[in-house]
Order: sequence, then structure tokens, then C-alpha cells
Amino acid sequence: MSGILIVEDEQAIALLIKYNLEKAGYETICVSQGNLVLPAVEKNNPSLILLDWMLPEISGLELCKIIRNNPEHKNTPIIMLTAKGQEEDKVAGLSAGADDYVTKPFSVPELLARIQTILRRAGNTNNSNNKDYVFNDIVLKTKEKKVFRGDNYVQLSPTEFRILKMLIAAPRQVFSRDEVLKEAWGNNVYVEARTVDVHIRRLRKALNEFGPDYIRTIRATGYSIDDHEIEEKDS
Repeated sequence: MSGILIVEDEQAIALLIKYNLEKAGYETICVSQGNLVLPAVEKNNPSLILLDWMLPEISGLELCKIIRNNPEHKNTPIIMLTAKGQEEDKVAGLSAGADDYVTKPFSVPELLARIQTILRRAGNTNNSNNKDYVFNDIVLKTKEKKVFRGDNYVQLSPTEFRILKMLIAAPRQVFSRDEVLKEAWGNNVYVEARTVDVHIRRLRKALNEFGPDYIRTIRATGYSIDDHEIEEKDS
């Protein structure tokens, strides 16, 4: 493991996280300013980034977007860590590409559980079969962790990649929100169901840039990938 990058400008919180992560057996790297984050990512290639929203120089939200658009680090799991706890803030963080969102004050055991879950899911993706999946003009390459629509590369976060893989491996099968939660985050009881909606919306937006909408939303039931007429969509 290359270590967990802790991005936090409040020293007491950074030390608390660092102590507990190292006690749990993780290596850590700490930075406290936004302008130091990207150099730290390039130098250390972290296994996961804990990213505070409110940072000097550049916000965690903007950094999340930049990291997601970097081909070398686009698959690095990111957990937003912030005092911004309103629903619209969570949606903004997840929409920027974060895999999870933890609000302050937080429970250390909860934070550790989320980290373990995301790292386990990332490891399972790396070690899963190398089968390619195809649905019409959408191609998902498991080994390379890349998605193409026709000749176009589709930029997805690790979470959205896992959701698409679940859908495309069983086309036209409807998966409940709970099933999507379990597939994308494991048995992590802390993840809110609303998070699924945000990632489905991001997945749909990324795919639809290059073709028709195949992500189907069945009200009060779940999601599927289907090339039949779409009856209901997320707003």
C-alpha cells in the first residue's frame, strides 16, 4: 500500500486521523494546504485520499475535480471530510467525484469502517476477472478499468465504474438501490441511499455525452441498463 493521504488544515484533526490510521496499520502522508495536494498525490501515489473541503489556497471540491480528470490518478478513491453537512453539500461533493462523504464531527470507528470498505472494494476491482463487457456501443474493460462509448473514452470515478459493471454484466436486470449499495460500497451501513442516486446521475451524464440514454430508473424499484424506451429518469 502506498499510504493514505490526509488533507486537513486543522492540526488537531489531522493528528487524530493520523494516529488512528497508523494504529490500524495504515501508512499516512499529511498535507495542510490545497496547493500542496497535487504534488503530494504525484509524489506518493496514495491508495486513498481523505480530502477536507475547506482548505487554504484551493478548495477540496476543486481538487477532487482536478484529480478525477487526471488519467494517472482518476481511480484513486477519495473521501470528502468536511463540516458542510447539508444535503446539497453532500450532492456537490459526490458530484465532483468523491466516493464517499464524511461530516465533522465524525466517529473514528465510522471513518475507519468507510476507509476499509472503499479500499476493499478497490482491491476487489483490481483482482476481479479481466472480462470485457459490451452493451451496444458501450465497452467496459475490467483489467484496464476503462470505459468506451464507440471511439470515445468515458471518464468515470471508481464507484461509477463498479456500478456500471454491475449493470452491464446483467443487462435489462433491475437492481434495487440496496443491491447497488452493496455492490459499490460493500456492507457499509453508513452510506446513505441518496448517494446511489447521485452516482447514477453522474454515470448517466458521462455516458450520455456520447450517445442515447441506456440507464433506466424504475421508480421505487431500482436501476437497469436497457436499450428499450426509457420511461423514467432521474432529474
